[in-house]
Amino acid sequence: MIVIMGATGATGGATLRSLTERDIPVRALSRDPARLLAGLDDRTRPLVDAVAADAGDPESLAAAFKGARQLLLTMANSPQQVEHELRAVDLAARSGVEHIVKISAPAAEPDSPVAVSRGHHRIEEHLRASGATATVLRPYAFMQKLLLLSPGIAAAGLIHGATGSARCNYVDCRDIGDVAAAVLTDPRAAGGVHELTGGRAYSHQEIAELLSALLGRPVRYIDLAPAELHAHLVSRAGMPDWLATHVVEIQRLAVERPESPTDAATRLTGRAPRTLEAFLREHLHRFH
Repeated sequence: MIVIMGATGATGGATLRSLTERDIPVRALSRDPARLLAGLDDRTRPLVDAVAADAGDPESLAAAFKGARQLLLTMANSPQQVEHELRAVDLAARSGVEHIVKISAPAAEPDSPVAVSRGHHRIEEHLRASGATATVLRPYAFMQKLLLLSPGIAAAGLIHGATGSARCNYVDCRDIGDVAAAVLTDPRAAGGVHELTGGRAYSHQEIAELLSALLGRPVRYIDLAPAELHAHLVSRAGMPDWLATHVVEIQRLAVERPESPTDAATRLTGRAPRTLEAFLREHLHRFH
């Protein structure tokens, strides 16, 4: 049995869909199993064992892991993420889970300039010491996060950032889900660390130009100093301080470490990843 922890999130949900499209049964963990099942279609629903579990409740996790052979560990970034994921790894290993696929982050190093990535490094190291086979997926920026820019683009045609002319790697969460499904269903792909990107890296200016062409009206990129972007995200976007700090750190990472695409998604899925232009076309109504 494959367990998906974080089944209602972007990558967990994408993995669930990818697995069920292959008619593979899964156990999906959620604080609200009824809501999770309600969001599935009639073909998919019978393949999903939706189980009530909470990352902050060890007993519920231990019960959910019983009888499982593999686990997808994917959780949203939060101040509690390290604590919750370390505990999940321990409980899964004790329950006999043999293979854990962790969704991590770029620059997952002990001295990373990104605080969240330092936390992912701790979890990765703990996972490697757990006794389970560890597969680590390190996706770069999610294309889906660009939808958070849609209110500013729709209202004023503006994108704010702190990347200058640096290019960022973007990857569609659906491609992450397809990669996760591939390593969960092919024992030959288990183990190792894979950096996941789309097929091309883009600067914010290039994204503005692409949206301008797609929308038929100007979209401008406004480059801010890191402190200015942090203040903008807190005051205008309503982000909590820790999340605004993370966004700024991730953007500065692209400046400090020039990014270029990898072929990991293609190698593991057998097809090219989705393009940013196709993603923006698909969601263009959000930017009007």
